[in-house]
Amino acid sequence: MTAFEVNFDGLVGPTHNYGGLSYGNVASFKHTQNVSRPREAVKQGLVKMKALNEMGLKQGVLPPQERPDLQTLCRLGFSGSDQEVIYQANRQAPHILRACCSGAAMWTANAATVSPSADTKDGRVHFTPANLVNKFHRSTEHPTTRRALQAIFRDPKHFQVHEALPSVDHFGDEGAANHTRFCHEYGKEGVEFFVFGKYAFDAEQVAPKKYPARHTYEASAAVARLHGLSSDKVVFAQQNPAVIDAGVFHNDVIAVGNGNVLFYHEKAFLDQQRVFAELQEKLGGEFHFVEAPDSAVSVKDAVGSYLFNSQLVSIPNQGMKLIAPEECNRNPAVKQYLEELVTQDHPIKEVAFFDLRQSMKNGGGPACLRLRVVLNEQELQRVNPAVLYTPQLFESLNLWADKRYREELSEADLADPQLVVESRTALDELTQILELGSIYPFQL
Repeated sequence: MTAFEVNFDGLVGPTHNYGGLSYGNVASFKHTQNVSRPREAVKQGLVKMKALNEMGLKQGVLPPQERPDLQTLCRLGFSGSDQEVIYQANRQAPHILRACCSGAAMWTANAATVSPSADTKDGRVHFTPANLVNKFHRSTEHPTTRRALQAIFRDPKHFQVHEALPSVDHFGDEGAANHTRFCHEYGKEGVEFFVFGKYAFDAEQVAPKKYPARHTYEASAAVARLHGLSSDKVVFAQQNPAVIDAGVFHNDVIAVGNGNVLFYHEKAFLDQQRVFAELQEKLGGEFHFVEAPDSAVSVKDAVGSYLFNSQLVSIPNQGMKLIAPEECNRNPAVKQYLEELVTQDHPIKEVAFFDLRQSMKNGGGPACLRLRVVLNEQELQRVNPAVLYTPQLFESLNLWADKRYREELSEADLADPQLVVESRTALDELTQILELGSIYPFQL
């Protein structure tokens, strides 16, 4: 049966702002307290979705989280009306208010890990929402993420949406940002590649010293068990601790894969040759390992341009294309490297650049903005059709953003009680557009 890789892109939320909340994410810290442009941000994402759809790829959308997160603020002791809760939090703990207004859920590569039915023991598509415990502002996302996934992938005959792993550092799970699937055809059994930053139960193993390793081996192993994956078709690899300390907070900042291609930086992984030999053995057949040498692209340039946070996609009847942020085009070393890359003997033959500046300034590029879900024809028919891209949906979401999103948002605006009203109104309307039912705390 024919299968497709469907990119479900996260919609940027109404409270998109630069709170500088993600320690270890260089871009996030660099642009702290800049004035953001939420309407422009969501529209930049929509333009990318439209362009990829026009290339022949299948697209869907995932909703943002409810922000400000008043439910969490109330759990932390702020009380009274919505206005009073916002006032108290801003006066007593403005850093907590900023965290509860984070728009980081737009990076849906962190939303969950997904295993297609061709890989799983029970022949269903499995989803495990990421617990994201390393960052408070993201650790509260997974309950709503699970409800959203259940509203999109409704049929239990075809889909299984698990609960997140236990919310402790030992099982720190950052989702698909540290997971890649390799295959020769999307609809046939592939090899699932889990990348982690540290071993939680073995302190003697190497680990980064400056920035936290957000994802553990134990989390990756648990997800592989939950999804019913065969050990013969799973490979685990540890990130190079030195690149984590250089700002590579997720594997998708230093490597990207698709089909039978792994595009990676020379310094991406520990014990690299063993890992590649295992990948080659378990996938079998032709496998392309495309290495960017440090002499051509430094880790600093890779992080600054988000070269590896590009999407690597298979265009029907055309081969593979790299969907890269415009920053790659503006970095002389990266631009020169990409010009040479497409002339080499491997499937990556074209690069397309996209302006995602609003997302990039907060630390996320094209690959961060999408969750890849491989679906066969029958499974695709069982997906909630209202979330799948059409020109009509594109028009509806643009009109919705024009009507409901602010043009600019400063840090001071996060304390405006009216922002709660605006955000909830926007999200309530969005759940109707996408036919999701009640997924947000304010709707339950």
